[in-house]
Amino acid sequence: MDNTHFDAVIVGGGHNGLTAAAYLAKAGKSVAVLERDDHFGGAAVSAGAFKGVDARLSRYSYLVSLLPEQIIRELGLDIKLARRRYSSYTPNPLNVETGLLIDGDDAQASRSSFARVGAGEDFDALQGFYADTEKLARALFPTVCRPLPSRSEARELLGDDQLWADFIENPLGTVVTNRLSHDLVRGLVATDGLIGTFTSLDDPSLDANRCFLYHVIGNETGDWDIPLGGMGSVSRELERVAREAGAVLLAGAEVTDISDGGTVRFQRGGVVQEFHGERVLANVSPWVLGRLLGDASGIQGERPEGAQIKVNLLLRRLPGLRDTSVSPEAAFGGTFHINEGHGQLEAAYRSASEGRIPSPLPCEIYCHSLTDPSILSKELAASGAQTLTIFGLHTPGRLVTEENNEQMRAELQAAVLSSLNSVLAEPVEDLLLTDADGNPCIEAKTTLDLEAALNMTGGNIFHAKLQWPFLEDDEPRKTPAERWGVGTGHPRVFLCGAGARRGGGVSGLGGHNAAMAVLEDLGN
Repeated sequence: MDNTHFDAVIVGGGHNGLTAAAYLAKAGKSVAVLERDDHFGGAAVSAGAFKGVDARLSRYSYLVSLLPEQIIRELGLDIKLARRRYSSYTPNPLNVETGLLIDGDDAQASRSSFARVGAGEDFDALQGFYADTEKLARALFPTVCRPLPSRSEARELLGDDQLWADFIENPLGTVVTNRLSHDLVRGLVATDGLIGTFTSLDDPSLDANRCFLYHVIGNETGDWDIPLGGMGSVSRELERVAREAGAVLLAGAEVTDISDGGTVRFQRGGVVQEFHGERVLANVSPWVLGRLLGDASGIQGERPEGAQIKVNLLLRRLPGLRDTSVSPEAAFGGTFHINEGHGQLEAAYRSASEGRIPSPLPCEIYCHSLTDPSILSKELAASGAQTLTIFGLHTPGRLVTEENNEQMRAELQAAVLSSLNSVLAEPVEDLLLTDADGNPCIEAKTTLDLEAALNMTGGNIFHAKLQWPFLEDDEPRKTPAERWGVGTGHPRVFLCGAGARRGGGVSGLGGHNAAMAVLEDLGN
């Protein structure tokens, strides 16, 4: 075999492409990974976002839940994940001088917090609700690194028809409102169905249900952890293992087309080159894959649409809260929910559906540096500086165009800051550090910005609409690609990214499952 012919050519060097490369190379296969950027990792990277400031932010993706311990173990990845003591803090929008703090180390303190916001009855109800999602997780998560079960098989694994109906067959809003009574608690739960997903909780499409499912089944617990060293530490480990196993990794290689026969044409350093793969693995969105194939057969449904605004900030210290009963360290120590009551979420969806930026904008905040100060220089950490990453919901890509992107970025950033400031005792702008040019350390990324930076169609963080982690009973399971959920309609071309059947999030599942399908397909 010559140096342009490989068992597998992988298009896209994000974490899923690296996962597939590591598995295949460790199995003795010849592998090439082609990445258009000058580095690997895709959205799972750490970056110095602010000029002259020594802080490595998890710029695009923040937390880890869905990466199976099996993948970490099998690939020998040196990845350390830190559990956060506090699950969440949610100011009460009806009285922002009170809020709901869920303390993972102190159930009684959490119960008292529920009582203070008038949600005392929901404390036990929420425990029961999450006991049921854990039952879902224990049944379904062990299947994600195996060939797909059918719907009937998945239902049998769960062994609870009522739970199956509640979470799989009926809109998420129904079970949330039936089992929880307080608007704040309902919203706290519901947000897991709306991350990067523009929908109503009551929509019969069940888009919110699928998003919710992936947010609560990770490693059979649903816990979301901080990757020590930043998200880039995950991708760097995958890159290391792939290289050491013998994979060829080429950065600065932009793929221009893929043939049915396995020929991949790309440009690198101004030179057009071709690699041939017995199998081609596409770590790009199905929409992009369709373009590279020269037809629509790799496209799954309509063009994807993202639904978020991402804002990164670097502060000289954490801001004070209007709720003085909670320390900033506790409030920002978990996921900080702002203006995410159940009613607010539905109102925000209606506003955005009518073409308006929601006001107030529902937002979630993650403070990586509280759990992992290693992402800051020793000087910054010693000074009390902290990072904040804000994820604004219900800001669909349809609001942003090439013509208005700069203006919309500014307006969306202002909406995020306004939402945050509504629960703070001081304006967050006053706490921003400045970069080497004297500019405030804040950056916002619209859906269009994400598409430009990451080739993420429509800025959709899942590459396409999320799918159930099982096949319908009448869907074919004859080929390895079908069984593993990575098929494209082209026998030699597999999906290996977030757009695969069990994709989305920093999980490695698309890469793992594509690699298993290739090995099975090639007779290994």
